Amino acid sequence: MSDHHGHSHDHAGHDHHDHAAHASTKRLGIAAALTGLFMLAEIAGGLISGSLALLADAGHMFVDFAGLVLAFAAARLALRPADAKRSYGYDRFQILVAYSNGLVLFGITAVIVYEAWRRFSEPVEILAGPMLVVAVAGLLVNVAAFYVLHGGDKEDLNMRGALLHVLGDLLGSVAAIVASVVILATGWTQIDPILSVLVCLLILANAWRLVRESAHVLLEGAPAGVDGTEVGRHLRAAIPGIEDVHHVHVWMITPRRRAATLHVCVPEGADGTAVVRRVKAMLSDDFRIDHATVELEHGHCADAGTACGGDHAHDHASHDHGHHHHAHGAHPRPA
Repeated sequence: MSDHHGHSHDHAGHDHHDHAAHASTKRLGIAAALTGLFMLAEIAGGLISGSLALLADAGHMFVDFAGLVLAFAAARLALRPADAKRSYGYDRFQILVAYSNGLVLFGITAVIVYEAWRRFSEPVEILAGPMLVVAVAGLLVNVAAFYVLHGGDKEDLNMRGALLHVLGDLLGSVAAIVASVVILATGWTQIDPILSVLVCLLILANAWRLVRESAHVLLEGAPAGVDGTEVGRHLRAAIPGIEDVHHVHVWMITPRRRAATLHVCVPEGADGTAVVRRVKAMLSDDFRIDHATVELEHGHCADAGTACGGDHAHDHASHDHGHHHHAHGAHPRPA
C-alpha cells in the first residue's frame, strides 16, 4: 500500500486549526466567566422576586455555566498533541461535549415546562420590580457573552453548543423582561409561565439540531455535501490512469477535520506515487479532505478478491466499519 501524505496541506491545515482552537478557547473562557459571575446574582434575584421566568433562567444559567466550563475544558484538551494511543488527538472530545450539552438542554426545558404547568394550576405572587431589574442586567451579560461566542468558528460544534446555552439564557432574560413589564402593567402573572414555555420551544429546536449533527460525527458520518460514491466518480474522471476507485469511506474527526480511506486501481507499470499525490491533492482541494489513506491495487481488489471495476456496490450498502477497520488494520489512519 502506498501512503504519501501531502504535508503542505497538512501543515497549513494544522496551523489554521491551532490558531482557531486557541481563539475558541479564549472566547469560551470569557463567556464562562461572564455567565458564572452573573449566575449568583440571578439566583438571588429569582428567589427574592418569586418569578418562575427568573428562577428558570437562573437554574438554566447554572447548568449553562457548567456547560460552558465543560466546553472550555474540551477546547483546552483538544489543543493537546496526538499520541500513539490517540493518533487523531483529542479533537473528538469536543464533539462528545457538544452532544452532551444538547442532551442537557433537553433536560432543562423538560424541568421548566413541568414547573410552568404547575404555575398554571397554582399561581404564585411575583415581585415584578426586582424581577425586571435582574432580567435587564441578565440580558446585558448574555448579550456580551453571545457577542463573544458568535464571532467563533461556525463549524465548531463545541462552540455552537456553548452558544446555544448562552442563546437560551438571552431569550430567557428577554422573556423575564416582557413578563415583568406585563405584570407591572396588568397584574397578569400567567404571562410568566407562558413565556417560559415559548423560550423552551425555541431552545429545543436548536438543541435537537446540535444533538443530530454531533451524533452524525460520532457515528463516523460523511461531511455534508460529500458522498463516497461521488468522490470515487470524480477521481476516476479527473485523474488519467485510474481504472477504478472503490471502498471509499469518508468521515469527520470534527466538522473541520475530514478524513478518508479508499482503494485506487491502476494499470501495472503506472507511477503509483504520482497517482497517490494527485488523489490526495484533489481530495484536499475539491472536498477539503486533508487526511487520506490511499491503497493502490493492480487488477484485483485485495479485500473482495474481485476484478477492479467490478461490482463494489456492496461496499457502501452492507460493509460496516468493523470490516473497514479490519481491512486497513495494517495501515493506521494518519495522525
